[in-house]
Amino acid sequence: MWFVIFAEDHENSLEGRKQARPAHLERLKALQNDGRLLVAGPCPAIAELDPGVLGFTGSVVIAEFETLEEAEQWANDDPYWQAGVYKKATVKPFNAVLPN
Repeated sequence: MWFVIFAEDHENSLEGRKQARPAHLERLKALQNDGRLLVAGPCPAIAELDPGVLGFTGSVVIAEFETLEEAEQWANDDPYWQAGVYKKATVKPFNAVLPN
């Protein structure tokens, strides 16, 4: 089943994001290579593709996992936690309806 993972950043987390980004992307690429990633990306602090020094307020990942617990564990193992980027993550089941 698909699950949406919405993680919220601590304020001023841009440097931690930069440091942990390679490891973060490696995990996402593994999901992609397994055909289990629908979409993933950051939420800019402003309505611009590159928010500059304002950074990001969080991240969204929609990926396939066997169970809610597996999705939660995957979210909790993200390198952004160890880097002090994330302050909260919410994981919920997701039904992809469109596009089909």
